[in-house]
Amino acid sequence: MKVELKIWRYDGATGQKALRPYEVDVSAEATLLDTLDAVKDKVDGSLAYRKSCRMMICGSCGMRVNGGAVLACKTRIADLVADGSVPVISAMGNLPVVKDLVVDMAPFWDKMRSVEPWLQPGYDQATEIENIVEQKRMDVIHKESLCINCGCCVSECNSMESDPDFLGPAALAKGFRFVGDTRDGATVERLERYSEAHGIWDCTRCYFCNERCPKGVDPRDAIAKLGAEAMKAGIDRDMGARHAKWFVTSAKTTGWLRETELVPKTQGVVKAIKEIKFAMSLVPKGKVPPPF
Repeated sequence: MKVELKIWRYDGATGQKALRPYEVDVSAEATLLDTLDAVKDKVDGSLAYRKSCRMMICGSCGMRVNGGAVLACKTRIADLVADGSVPVISAMGNLPVVKDLVVDMAPFWDKMRSVEPWLQPGYDQATEIENIVEQKRMDVIHKESLCINCGCCVSECNSMESDPDFLGPAALAKGFRFVGDTRDGATVERLERYSEAHGIWDCTRCYFCNERCPKGVDPRDAIAKLGAEAMKAGIDRDMGARHAKWFVTSAKTTGWLRETELVPKTQGVVKAIKEIKFAMSLVPKGKVPPPF
């Protein structure tokens, strides 16, 4: 079948960017990656993109389609061009573009390394030939173990767009993979590190990472689990942690959120007093609940 698509071309040397249309013949079963191969082989050999396994294992072919991150090898081209649609293909977001659809993954790997994604055993030696963990305990980190480091979640992260230093959904999901592992002996140290600035509590909870993850890792869920574990360990000095803690306390004690107490409980009394002027400006808009 004949397929039309548009691809954002980027020249790293000059910084020039252009949206170019392409038309190729592919089979009805072709994926987006197959279509890009056809474009490169038959139309424009200068097109740059990454690929390797073509089986949703390596994570190399992450890119955006119509503004949302996907794995090109998982996405059927027939679904994209249904009803005469012309898909727009571009490089992933929140990462520097090297050329066309190729991004520099160095910032991604730097953050991944910063969470120390390796087991730090909480034992000196194996109790048997190997340390066997019950299946139900490994089920706790099953989803996080599925991550293929494709970067699709990072591409769509609103927090990373506003704060490039935010650890990001991929790194934090990988962090929970070890926090939740019963064999790891550095749980508290990990939670302390992940609770620092640009960590757990900087997530905006937009859930785009869950929506775009091609493997069902659900990074936002992993971040929520990290937050819960940090609170359990008494690591609640961050304002985000105090905010969440008050939500729980308020709901448990009264069954609803006592909004007038939220600011002083989260930011402290002094900060709350400083915000009175701002609060008063919200009164005419009906945005301030009655104090009683």
